[in-house]
Amino acid sequence: MCSVDDSVTALPNEESGERRQWFVLCDMKPVHAKLPAYKLLAMRGIVCFTPMHERVFTQGGKRRRELVPVVQDLLFARSTLSVLSPIIEATPTLRYRFVRNYHNRHMTVPDEEMERFMRAVNTADSPRYYRPDEITPAMLGRTVRIVGGPLDGYEGRLLKLRGTRTRRLLVELPNLLSVGVDVSPEYVEVV
Repeated sequence: MCSVDDSVTALPNEESGERRQWFVLCDMKPVHAKLPAYKLLAMRGIVCFTPMHERVFTQGGKRRRELVPVVQDLLFARSTLSVLSPIIEATPTLRYRFVRNYHNRHMTVPDEEMERFMRAVNTADSPRYYRPDEITPAMLGRTVRIVGGPLDGYEGRLLKLRGTRTRRLLVELPNLLSVGVDVSPEYVEVV
């Protein structure tokens, strides 16, 4: 679950022990921007993650494939407030996301949850992303544990989708994004 550290606004600077955390950011640049925020932050040495998928574009009568963010304005950056804030202030199209009803609390994701989500996305050949409002209770199947394979130790719910025989494990960043990743039936253990 996304959490907010009450001391976020009063953290000391990096030299005196300010801890790095995963901030949830909003990138307002268009899809075809030459320098989207995830590239800008990476150039400045900040670890960032944005779920990507392949899309086919037609340009000059030619079709080409390009990796683009799944959710255009969603970006995760692991840094400190003292490092990130000057970059965000200097970039008018980049903003922090704040916890709903708390305009002074930055939205963050715990390291363990973010690492778990990124590992699931990176091990999947064809991850399928879902917004929180797209997942209905009817889509959620049994609670399972993965034993063996690249997702060893993961626990979650299987997705029940009509017309598909593949088993997909749902890995969530609550209130932000979920990903369904294919798992081999031999690795699935019902909890």
